[in-house]
Amino acid sequence: MNSNAYVFSFLRPAGRAAALSVLPGLVLCVAVTAAAMGLQALETRWLGRAWLEALVLAILLGTAVRTLWAPGPRWTAGIRFSAKTLLEIAVVLLGATISARMVLQAGVGLLAGIALVVVLAIGASYALGRLFGLSHHLSTLIACGNSICGNSAIAAVAPVIGAHGDDVGASIAFTAVLGVAVVLGLPLLASAAHMDARMFGVFAGMTVYAVPQVLAATAPAGQVAAQVGTFVKLVRVLMLGPVVLSLSLAGRRAATARAAGSATPPRLPSLGQLVPWFILGFLGLVAARSANLIPTHLLAPLSAASTWLTIVSMAALGLGVDMRAIAKAGPRVTAVVSLSLVVLGLVSWALIHLLNLGAR
Repeated sequence: MNSNAYVFSFLRPAGRAAALSVLPGLVLCVAVTAAAMGLQALETRWLGRAWLEALVLAILLGTAVRTLWAPGPRWTAGIRFSAKTLLEIAVVLLGATISARMVLQAGVGLLAGIALVVVLAIGASYALGRLFGLSHHLSTLIACGNSICGNSAIAAVAPVIGAHGDDVGASIAFTAVLGVAVVLGLPLLASAAHMDARMFGVFAGMTVYAVPQVLAATAPAGQVAAQVGTFVKLVRVLMLGPVVLSLSLAGRRAATARAAGSATPPRLPSLGQLVPWFILGFLGLVAARSANLIPTHLLAPLSAASTWLTIVSMAALGLGVDMRAIAKAGPRVTAVVSLSLVVLGLVSWALIHLLNLGAR
């Protein structure tokens, strides 16, 4: 069941059963979150500051639990709900902290630069895939997943290019494992490179797989980094529409070139696949904040709720990580995905310095 189904099923009588199925896994995620927040409090008390934020500790604790014990079907629904739906709700709530003024301050140069980085990253990632002997379909999925928005891009592109299930599975396996690695590693990189909040937000928005993961990666750096990162990532996500349309048109031309009646034209994804509900909700709250429709006294609670939901979701993300996924995917896929991520990081770094976004 996808996140939209979870949200709306609770409004129907039959949704009570769905809610009950979510409870065990949700309680487990909250318990891991409580443990993470307790460890953060102990860090602050004993060390004077929290060197590892509760958000990072939640991922590490969740991964540790998953390594020692694989949750059975009873826990699966709640973990999936927490990792996806709660994190999407956190992204929606983050919209209340962003106004249109911030969007206007981004500038045409940054918007055009984001589009250019996506195009360059897709081309470089696809070339790497073919160089390492991967199929056209798998190379395309990896390129779009790494360069745009992870699982969402893979899910949208797969039916358009007619990708096989094995290719889709191999591509998606890395969005879970490497996604967690990026969320954990970026704050360390930001500290080592002495990035300010805005610079880090741009870099995270350009390199992290999914919109919710950007929020998770930038949360330790503060609200400015989270706002900038989310905005940049949303611009990347909007590139999914033109990319899918281009692939569809290319597929239709290829189908026309083949013998008449020998191929079924690829199916275009729905609006819901191109623009997830939480992005629309995020943009809606941005508009409401810009129009002063959100009372000022609600901004702090909404921000706190977004942070808390993010920590719960990170606990769930850790509980869902299977470290054996990389080994199963094979060394060539591992190399291509890893190198593609490095290329994306280098191109993003070049954009930041070209636009002088690191200037204080």
